Formats: sequence, structure tokens, C-alpha cells
Amino acid sequence: MRAAIVLATLLLAACGGEQYGDLKEELNALTKDMRGAVAPLPVVKPYEPVPYQGADLQDPFGPGKIELVTRGAGTSASKLRPDESRPKEPLEAFAMESLKMVGTLQQGKEIFALIRADVSLYRIKAGNYLGQNFGLVTGVSESEVKVRELVQDASGDWAERLGAIQLQEAGK
Repeated sequence: MRAAIVLATLLLAACGGEQYGDLKEELNALTKDMRGAVAPLPVVKPYEPVPYQGADLQDPFGPGKIELVTRGAGTSASKLRPDESRPKEPLEAFAMESLKMVGTLQQGKEIFALIRADVSLYRIKAGNYLGQNFGLVTGVSESEVKVRELVQDASGDWAERLGAIQLQEAGK
């Protein structure tokens, strides 16, 4: 049995010969000048904390900022003000963006605009109100309705904003 083990060991040693020796020599010759070079690590700068200097400033979201705005509300010399005592008209319940001019009517010399709001159709003329920003109709033509709105800015002052509702093309 011992002889069989020795014979198997010799056979295995014979198989481990230099079968690829020429390839190994060529590979060693090609890589003899190649050495792995690792670049040095970059120098890390030490952390320098920056002091926060905004603690003494006024908080833009705090109640102090809001009080300033509401305290100054309506104190401007502007004479623009909406008439809160007049009765509201039906088209003042709708936003201007949702109103569509779909046509005009003429009776005598007066031109009326046909305005679609939701599923209803309304007839308006100059002097009527519409929209949610106290919009006064200042003029009606065959192609548009001119509107002057009163809007309130952050300081509480009223300002005019001019706009128009254009005639919608058929099918829109």
C-alpha cells in the first residue's frame, strides 16, 4: 500500500512540470519594470467652525414680522378702496381665470358680453362687477371685456390691476 502512495505521489509530481514555463518567463520579463505606485493621500484640512451670526437678526417667520405688516395695513395715502357696502353680483363668486367670454349682444348702441361661468351664461356690460378681486368692467368690445381689479398688497395698500377677458374661439 505504501508503494502505491509513493507511486501516486511521483506521478503527481511529474504532472506538475514546467508546462507553461516559457509563458511565465515572458510575463516576468514584461512586468519586471512595473511597480504599483499609489499616490499619497491628500492632506485633510482641519475643520474650522464658522460662528452663526444671525441670532440677533429678526426672524422672518416670527410674529414680529407679521405685526409690522398688519399694523401698517390701510395707513397709506392711497384713496383706492373697494366699496364693501354694495351688494355682490353673481360673477363675483368666480375667479377671473374661470370666466370665459363666449360672445356679444348689441341692443341699440350698448354692447353686452356673454360670459360663461361654470355651466351658466351671464350678460354683462360696463359697470358690472366680476371676479374675486373687486373687478369692475370698464369696457366691452366685440373681442374682449376690459376689467380693473383692486388687489391688496402685503402692506395692506390697495392697487389697481388691469386685465381683460378675451373672446374664446369656437370649440374651446
